[in-house]
Amino acid sequence: MLPASTKCLSAALLLGLTLLLAACAPAKVLYVDQAWVRLSANDDTPSAGYFTVHGGEEDVRLLSVISPVVLRVDMHESMQKGGMMSMQPINSVEIPARTDVTFAPGGKHLMIWGINAAMKQQGKLPLTFIFSNGDRIIYDAVIRKPGDGAPASKDEHDGH
Repeated sequence: MLPASTKCLSAALLLGLTLLLAACAPAKVLYVDQAWVRLSANDDTPSAGYFTVHGGEEDVRLLSVISPVVLRVDMHESMQKGGMMSMQPINSVEIPARTDVTFAPGGKHLMIWGINAAMKQQGKLPLTFIFSNGDRIIYDAVIRKPGDGAPASKDEHDGH
C-alpha cells in the first residue's frame, strides 16, 4: 500500500499529464476545399460554383466570394417553393464551429459571371473566400465543361 501523499502526488501528475495532452491536440482550422465550377453552355449566362467550407474553432459567416478574373460572383440558394424550384440570393452563410457546410448542385451555390477565357483554358479559377473573422482563403476551383459532373475524386480538388 502506498502512503496517502504518494497517491495524491500520483493523481496530481496523472491529471496534469492528461491536461497537457489535451492542450496539445491540434486546433480545428477553418478551410475550404473541393471547389469546382461548371461552365455555362452560354457565355451570357452565369456558371455555377460549388465547394465545402470546414468550420474552425469558432462560428463564422462566409460573407462573400470574389475572383480577380471574373465580372461578378454571387451566392445563391435553390429551394422548393410550391412544388417548383426557385433560386434566391443569399448575403452570408453561417459556418458553425467544427461543422462542414457544402455548396452543391440543388442547394447553395455560386453564380459566376464573365469568367476570363484564359482561366477556362487553364482549367482553374482562383476564388477568394471572405469570412466574418477577417480570414481570406484563396482556393483554385477546378473548371468543368458544361454538362460535366463534379470532379470524380478528391485528388482533382487540388486548390491549396
